[in-house]
Amino acid sequence: MSTKQSFALSNLEEFKLKALHWANQFDTACYLDSNKYPSKYSNFECLIAAGAEEEFVANCGTVLAQVDAFIKNQDRIIPGFLSYDLKNELEALESKNPDHLDFPDAYFFKPQHLITISGKDAEITSENPDDVWEAISQIQLSETSLNFKGTVAHRFSQSEYITTVKKLQEHIQQGDIYEVTLCQEFYAEQAELNPLTAFIALNRVSPTPFASFFKQQNKYILSATPERYLAKRGNTLLSQPIKGTARRSSDEEEDEAIKQSLAQSEKERAENVMIVDLVRNDLTRCALPGTVQVDELFGVYSFTQVHQLISTISCQVAPEQTFSNILKVTFPMGSMTGAPKIRAMQLIEQYERSKRGVYSGSVGYIQPNGDFDFNVIIRSMLYNANTKYLSFQVGGAITAKSIPEEEYEECLLKAKAIGQVLGL
Repeated sequence: MSTKQSFALSNLEEFKLKALHWANQFDTACYLDSNKYPSKYSNFECLIAAGAEEEFVANCGTVLAQVDAFIKNQDRIIPGFLSYDLKNELEALESKNPDHLDFPDAYFFKPQHLITISGKDAEITSENPDDVWEAISQIQLSETSLNFKGTVAHRFSQSEYITTVKKLQEHIQQGDIYEVTLCQEFYAEQAELNPLTAFIALNRVSPTPFASFFKQQNKYILSATPERYLAKRGNTLLSQPIKGTARRSSDEEEDEAIKQSLAQSEKERAENVMIVDLVRNDLTRCALPGTVQVDELFGVYSFTQVHQLISTISCQVAPEQTFSNILKVTFPMGSMTGAPKIRAMQLIEQYERSKRGVYSGSVGYIQPNGDFDFNVIIRSMLYNANTKYLSFQVGGAITAKSIPEEEYEECLLKAKAIGQVLGL
């Protein structure tokens, strides 16, 4: 029988780090960190879950039919992830590109131990919270080496990526699509690294509000994502798509000029508003009539590595809307597909060279009252320790106004933090 107990924290950052090391000792672990980014929409500063009391593992065809039953009547927060390729269960689509990571399409678990941090307190839910507190307190922190060994290769050469952008622009000119997100994979075979150390390093180099470390047996998601896919708070659904990216500068004046340029960029605003319209359309399919609204359009948010253009769309949903009902009409997130959504996903499958898997899927949690919060898995390393395959994908929105060479440069900008961590 689990109980809850609160503990006062004297050193928040040290406790989070110790708790992460402690959780990594289990076969299943999830660590979600907002890195102190202020948000009126977030429930916790940090969530740590360790050990699986019950598990839900499913692939396309059975996810929607079974996920509601798994999360129903749970007495604690359920963390998990969803693969981009869940699209194949939602629409008449397929994924035939090579998959070297072998993640399931959906995974959720009921944790044996759950820690949530808000303010200066940690709430521990476990059979014996005192034992968990003591075990974490005993962790000795020391700097460990990343030990990365491997050669990172590209699925596209620069010229191949640019040619593919041009081909997609032909589809846009023909009226096939308005916008499409084209991604490319960087990968290393027979790669060796310490996943925990890699995540800690990535989170230091690029702290973001939806950072996540997820361990499922020998498969790891190491994410520094700045993007929220979808959150539910009571009867309110909230989506915050990102479309529009600009580099940071160490020169304060130049950095502010770059920020203003992003805010006023006709191209970036056009990309953003297309996805806002797509998200509004998705939400309309599960919203109470007349409740879909744009709370913020073209908000400029600054992170360590980049400035981003973020919009916020919300709606009210009927109480009977289940998690699977909401997934059916909103997943995958429009910021990672394009518009119209189904045709964009068909072209993604045609022109990309790797199965996305959990990349551009989502990590998050579901609360006992049905509220949830899920990120977008971008700016992330994915690692299968069994096959020693390391992967990270990056991409951007292609529109009629895209300059192909600049789209390739944007990919490199988005991969910069991971490259720094791996010493590339």
